[in-house]
Amino acid sequence: MIEKRDFYINGQWVAPAAPRDCAVIDPSTEEPCAVISLGDVADTEAAVAAAKAALPGWAATPPAERLALVEKIYEIYQARAEEMAQAMSLEMGAPIDLARESQVGAGSWHIANFIKAAQDFQWIRPLGDGTPGAMIAMEPVGVVGLITPWNWPMNQVTLKVIPALLAGCTMVLKPSEEAPLSSLLFAEYLHDAGVPAGVFNLVNGDGVGVGTQLSTHPDIEMISFTGSTRAGKAISKAAAETLKRVCLELGGKGANLIFADADDKAVARGVRHCFQNSGQSCNAPTRMLVERSAYERAIEIARETAEATKVGPASLPGKHIGPVVNKSQYEKIQGLIETGIAEGARLLAGGPGRPEDLNRGFFVRPTIFADCTPDMTVMNEEIFGPVLAIMPFDTEEEALRIANATPYGLTNYVQSGDGARRNRLARALRSGMVEMNGQSRGAGAPFGGVGASGRAREGGHWGIEEFCDVKSISGWAE
Repeated sequence: MIEKRDFYINGQWVAPAAPRDCAVIDPSTEEPCAVISLGDVADTEAAVAAAKAALPGWAATPPAERLALVEKIYEIYQARAEEMAQAMSLEMGAPIDLARESQVGAGSWHIANFIKAAQDFQWIRPLGDGTPGAMIAMEPVGVVGLITPWNWPMNQVTLKVIPALLAGCTMVLKPSEEAPLSSLLFAEYLHDAGVPAGVFNLVNGDGVGVGTQLSTHPDIEMISFTGSTRAGKAISKAAAETLKRVCLELGGKGANLIFADADDKAVARGVRHCFQNSGQSCNAPTRMLVERSAYERAIEIARETAEATKVGPASLPGKHIGPVVNKSQYEKIQGLIETGIAEGARLLAGGPGRPEDLNRGFFVRPTIFADCTPDMTVMNEEIFGPVLAIMPFDTEEEALRIANATPYGLTNYVQSGDGARRNRLARALRSGMVEMNGQSRGAGAPFGGVGASGRAREGGHWGIEEFCDVKSISGWAE
């Protein structure tokens, strides 16, 4: 059992005003692995007040000094990477090798990309229309509330905290109560790096409590939230009364369009991508659309890949998937698998229940449905587990129509050897991101979607700009 930590407010660890304990459950064992306190109004008020008091000084700090502090944070993050990997593996069930390579690596990748972006970021820039003295200034939004999820803890914390620091904002972070240990550790890194008191504050809590308090607080100028579409809608409504800026990165139901001329590894790559992190990624390619002439071979490869996917405890080394995060998520996934069967999808691999060799823990069998139709629940609802739905298509136009027939619009995928076709689809697919032929986003590329996936643009220059207000100045002295 990990020792309970207090909240981090105004540069120090402080006890909650009215402690309300909450167990953190190890999803591999279903046993408590830590206890945290959930904050109440007094804790939120103290954190916001500290951030508000620190704002003038931090906003006035030269950008080069803010950048130097982020570079120090990066050094500490790298030096203590193993601690972070262990924390994330324990709290949300990422297998330890995945935690070391991808979970920790996502955070270091984002910090490094933000450092690069900040090095040439123009805080004051000419308007550029030929008008003498016309300038654009990028100013910090102010005090920001940051609400992060459990599925990629450091990915999302670094995508919010680091650009907010660089932009000159002060902040209150509420990490997921399901996976708070990594964020508490991250607070140590910021403290040791010398972040001034009040600039960064952390209060644990749930969405109904601290999340709502931040979303409605009059001294919070912006909410940056990553999580479910349902919660994103609630936050938008709560924030409307105080006219906050709301930045939302929400769910997804990505389509992976595989044409007959795709490379030989395209299907297996798509299955593995869907199952990565036990399927708990908003940008997972959970709908596989395959050109009919390649369909039978594709579903055989998909079945073989799923059956070769091992499942095991997070503490074990190796290339396996771990449990899903908690009991409610496990039960939701089980219900959706049963729905897929009831609606007539062909079960190729997996199915209900735990893998045969595991009788405890929130483990889901890697599951694949074939012969799906666009109206099926498994083709429309975000499952957030290792479940893939496959269906055939006949024409490019049909594939595009099916791919876009969703309220979500985060990431879509195209696999084809035809460059002209890829380019057409990249423009026509309704999503914030399109990845083709297994090529990932470039360093510093923005992450975000459209529609029910929210409209955040996190990462690189775009991520810093999310935390800036744009000021127009005329008559600037040359």
